Amino acid sequence: MSEEIKKDGETAGTEPTAQPEDNRSEAAPETAPSEPQTEPAPAASAEEAAAPSEPAQAAEPAASTAEPAAEGGEAAPPRRKETEEEKAARRKAALEAREAAKAGAAQAKAAEAAAPAASSGDGGEPAAPPKPPSPNQPRLDRAVQLLKELVAEDAVEEASLNELNDDLPTLVVKNERWPAAAVLFRDHEELGCRYLRNVSGVDYETYMEVVYYPLNMERRETYCVKVRTDRENPSVPSVTPVWETANWNEREIYDLLGIDFPGHPNMTRIMMPDDWVGHPLRKDYVPLDPEV
Repeated sequence: MSEEIKKDGETAGTEPTAQPEDNRSEAAPETAPSEPQTEPAPAASAEEAAAPSEPAQAAEPAASTAEPAAEGGEAAPPRRKETEEEKAARRKAALEAREAAKAGAAQAKAAEAAAPAASSGDGGEPAAPPKPPSPNQPRLDRAVQLLKELVAEDAVEEASLNELNDDLPTLVVKNERWPAAAVLFRDHEELGCRYLRNVSGVDYETYMEVVYYPLNMERRETYCVKVRTDRENPSVPSVTPVWETANWNEREIYDLLGIDFPGHPNMTRIMMPDDWVGHPLRKDYVPLDPEV
C-alpha cells in the first residue's frame, strides 16, 4: 500500500510539473481582471506593427528614388529600367554621331571632286588620269609602219588595241592590199607570223568582214587583221597560198556567209549540200521551210 501510495504520490507530484501551461491558461482569467491592459497591449502592438510594415516597405523605393533628385549631384545607383533607357539613349546618340560623320565625309569628298570641275569651268566630271601605255602599242605601231612602207601607204585603214582581248594589236587592211600584207606578216623577220591560228567571217548587215589571226609561235605574239568587203558581192582575196590553214576556214565562210575567196584552190561548200540554196549565217537568210 505504501508503495502504491508513493507511486500515486509521484504521479500526482509530477502532474503539477507536467502541466504548467494548463496552470497558466487557467490563471489567465484570474490575472486578466487585475491587469486588463498588459496582455492585450502587446497583441495590439504586434498587429499594428504588422499592418503598417508593408506600406513602410512599399514607401522605401519611393524614398530611394526621391533621394537622387534631392541629393542632386551625388551618384546614386540607378534602377535597372533607367539603366536600359540610358543605354538606349547612348546607342542612339552614337549612331547619330556616326551617321553625321559619314555624311560629312561624303560631302567633303563630293566637294573635293567638284573642285577641279569648278576650276576648269567646263562643269563636267574631272578627267580620269591617263592610262599607262600598253606594252603592245610598240608592236602595233611597228606593224602599221611596215605595212605602209613595204606594201602601200594606204594599206592600213584603221589600227587599235583591243582592250577586251588583252590589248591585242588589231588592224583593218584594205581589201586589195591584203595578199601582199599577208606575205609581209609571214615573211618579215620582225613579224614572223608563219602560222594562221584562226579565220572567221562576220555579217554586219551593211558590210561583211573576214578576221584573220596570224601568230608568231616563237615569240607568242598574235595580231588581228580585218578585211572588209561589200555585202552585195562579198569577196576577199584568198590567203590559202600563204597559210595552208586558211583552206577549210575560207570554205566554211563561203558556205555559211557567201563570201567568195578568189585564188582559193577549191572554193566549194564544206558543210551544206552542194545544192543548198542560200547561206545560213547571213542576216538576210530566209530558209526554204520556216518550220524547220
